[in-house]
Amino acid sequence: MLILCRIRCPHFDHRIRRLNPCLNMASYFRKTSPIIHAFVIFLLVCSSSISPVYSSEPHNLHARNRTFRPDKELQKLKFIRQRLNKINKPAVKTIQCPDGDTIDCVLSHHQPAFDLPQLKGQRPLDPPERPRIYERDGVMMTAEVEEEEEEHVQLWRMSGETCPEGTIPIRRTTEQDMLRASSVRRFGRKPRRRVRRDSTSNGHEHAVGYVSGGEYYGAKGSINVWAPHVSNPYEFSLSQLWVISGSFAHDLNTIEAGWQVSPELYGDNYPRFFTYWTNDAYEATGCYNLMCSGFVQTNNRIAIGAAISPISSYHGGQFDITLLIWKDPKHGNWWLEFGSGILVGYWPSFLFTHLRDHATMVQFGGEIVNTRPGGSHTSTAMGSGHFAGEGFGKASYFRNLEVVDWDNNLIPLPNLRVLADHPNCYDIRGGVNGVWGHYFYYGGPGRSVRCP
Repeated sequence: MLILCRIRCPHFDHRIRRLNPCLNMASYFRKTSPIIHAFVIFLLVCSSSISPVYSSEPHNLHARNRTFRPDKELQKLKFIRQRLNKINKPAVKTIQCPDGDTIDCVLSHHQPAFDLPQLKGQRPLDPPERPRIYERDGVMMTAEVEEEEEEHVQLWRMSGETCPEGTIPIRRTTEQDMLRASSVRRFGRKPRRRVRRDSTSNGHEHAVGYVSGGEYYGAKGSINVWAPHVSNPYEFSLSQLWVISGSFAHDLNTIEAGWQVSPELYGDNYPRFFTYWTNDAYEATGCYNLMCSGFVQTNNRIAIGAAISPISSYHGGQFDITLLIWKDPKHGNWWLEFGSGILVGYWPSFLFTHLRDHATMVQFGGEIVNTRPGGSHTSTAMGSGHFAGEGFGKASYFRNLEVVDWDNNLIPLPNLRVLADHPNCYDIRGGVNGVWGHYFYYGGPGRSVRCP
């Protein structure tokens, strides 16, 4: 089944970057927790620095009998252990990858979503009806997914290993992952921030195409995948689509999917397939991937949070992924499709307030975090790291952009608008043609002569 497109252009030399396959391990040696190692060393250093005090003075007696109690570290360790127990579920099979990932094959009804009271004792739903698409004669028809040979689009699959039927692949979250986080209590969540489409002052910068003012029941688009430079561990670069409802305030509902490079979240610079959701503007609800109870995964071949391969190269091969998010007309849940007909899973409708009905805005595009290291703009790149004007093979793109209407039909965008809130650093240029439909190029290098 084809789920990754290779875009050809006759004057470009196409080369696929091959990365080492994953190694399957039926069982493996679990090392002692690194946080325990650090904690023991901390105790030893502190205890060795305290020498006995022999005196009859009351205050010295108090000092001699005082017990060292690193309560803060113990509380942190306890919290991490509790959180990991919620995220990481018992596996029936484990796949260890050389890129550092561990993939656990977990029974589908044991995944984190089924910790929710509303889903207790249930099992994942059957696939819904896909949106209908326009044929060339203008007739609406239900899309038929052709059975084609599946390409390997994630590193953990390149050895041919997969999870058994009835299970789902979950990228294991480790203590190292949580310890890298700027806040262990908000691990797996985006920072709290004022959210506006045209936000320019919260450190998050965008170049997006969007439609608004109507009722939208889904969105679809193809995004080419890159591995942009990210200048420090607390920044990220992503390309995604957003399905949005509510005001840009505390009641904001979003569903998001795409690829991102996030050293803080994943510990490396691979582009990774990710999802996100929130119903309160990123304040207390929602998370990335399966790091909290919410998204229900139904597929045993796609691991959310796993690295994507191959990726696009400058003046070389261009590789993209196609994503479709739509609302099931029967049950109201929001489903996610990756590639050609591969259903990843769904967000239950009860997770949301405004999105229980429909979306009022759809966005496609790139986002980076700018921490202004040294007082200058970050050099974290968006997309390919090149401006939109460089075009195919050099700049990043979104193509074949569509939305889902009230009658479950995929239709061309009614009125695509584009916006770059820092155009000297990251820009965007839109267009439409008979092959790519509505599309745009976007991105940039960040700090430069144009972007000091």
